[in-house]
Amino acid sequence: MLQARGFKQSDFAKYHPSGAIGRAMLLRVGDIMRTGERNAIAREDLVVKEALLVMTRAKSGSLSIVNARGKLTGVFTDGDFRPSHGRERKSAESAAEKGNDAQADLYLQNALAVEALKIFNERNIDDLIVVNAKREPVGLVDSQDLAELKIM
Repeated sequence: MLQARGFKQSDFAKYHPSGAIGRAMLLRVGDIMRTGERNAIAREDLVVKEALLVMTRAKSGSLSIVNARGKLTGVFTDGDFRPSHGRERKSAESAAEKGNDAQADLYLQNALAVEALKIFNERNIDDLIVVNAKREPVGLVDSQDLAELKIM
């Protein structure tokens, strides 16, 4: 019936903006991402110990690793550290060597928040790195923030 009347997803969001579904349809990733001090970013040569400190200061479970030009080259998470904790590891090992390829968990800031929610569910991840068109990390969406934002 909704299709017959020409009622679209955007109409639902317009007429129900304060509800969780409407809010998720209207919000962009750029509206919900962590930025500034809450977005942990570090250069490729940062050692694991320092990377953990940067993440702790940002109260984040992940760190965007960038090259000298500020382009995202990888992602380091607390999960990358945990499996090796307690084993013999060089403390000077870089976060880039320990981290993940940056392809899997990044998203553009102008994408809809509901699309980010879909990625969290499909990939079973905790953090989504947000990049601009130049592939520079500009924010982070933490799955723990989604309930507080009422878009889950």
